[in-house]
Amino acid sequence: MNNKVLILGVASVQMDAIIELKKMGFETFACAMAKDGPGADVADHFREINILDIDAIIDYINDNNISLVYSVGSDLAMPVACHISERLNMPHFVSEETAKICNNKNLMRTSLGNDFNGNVRFQVVKSLEEEVELNYPFILKPADSQGQRGVVLIHSFEEYLDNFDTVKKYSRSGLVILEQYISGPELSVNGYVVDGEIMFLIPSDRETWPEYTGLIHKHIVPTDNLTRETSHELKNIVESACKRLGIKNGPVYAQMKLEQGNPYIIEITPRLDGCHMWRILSYYTGINLLRLTFQHLLNNDLSELNNLKQSLSDGYILEFICQEPNTPANYIDYQEEAKNSLYSFNYYNSGDNIRPVNGKYDKIGYFIYKK
Repeated sequence: MNNKVLILGVASVQMDAIIELKKMGFETFACAMAKDGPGADVADHFREINILDIDAIIDYINDNNISLVYSVGSDLAMPVACHISERLNMPHFVSEETAKICNNKNLMRTSLGNDFNGNVRFQVVKSLEEEVELNYPFILKPADSQGQRGVVLIHSFEEYLDNFDTVKKYSRSGLVILEQYISGPELSVNGYVVDGEIMFLIPSDRETWPEYTGLIHKHIVPTDNLTRETSHELKNIVESACKRLGIKNGPVYAQMKLEQGNPYIIEITPRLDGCHMWRILSYYTGINLLRLTFQHLLNNDLSELNNLKQSLSDGYILEFICQEPNTPANYIDYQEEAKNSLYSFNYYNSGDNIRPVNGKYDKIGYFIYKK
């Protein structure tokens, strides 16, 4: 195998992967619809290609003799990477079908099934003419968007009517999903699967902005919200979900919530998360999930798992700096925190216009510090 790797997308999470690959000695290629992310500048080669244009990507792979195509933090990119990998007989962890199911909340919920412990009650709707079967409040979201786009907490039929069309705009399929609202604390769960067995699983507390439903403010490790019994239950749910969805190898990321001590899956996907969690988890556990992913994928090398610390005693917080979109990026209020942090990164230069991603309160940077 040669040492050429193509990453789909150039956002900051894909930049992490590109930098890690370069440290490992790989020649890096990146493509995206536009040169609008930091990954484009750090890659050895960048080409403007829409990541959904499979034939154009395959031509680019063949023209450059690339041996691996992958992505980080993007549900949109995973089915494309898996499709191409299956078609060209390149290394991959999951099938295109599994990647598609996890990219579509409707398919994910249906594949897990109503009998699955940890699945929430749900309803898939195409139009306002269909009767609402769930009790209020419930979460209204597009069936197939990413990055918390179009996620709204609905308390009444009036709110449902007011928000339906806006949420539907974010759905490529035109379907929206109504999900039972779980009122307890939120968790992010980062795991790693080898031959169907979970070899690494770290739940972290997921603190959101109170005024913006579901939008992330902080990730905190270790979690304060799990008992030993609940941790065991959570691992069983994630492992069972992986088996049912066909996630047999590689990273798995789940967003979960607790209600009366019971863990529920909000989202689960066969990829690394979009919040740089590998970095905070490397401080906490000693294991670099990005490096593990690429070593496993390219060389079937799992030795990174041996770097697990004997004691996971220190706690860490990853905090996002967020701001309303279409305003100039301003980091002044966070200068001191960032300076004293273990690591910090700004997505924009000060004064740059913030591009709408979730359209409400977008990430413009982050920093990591001890708890």
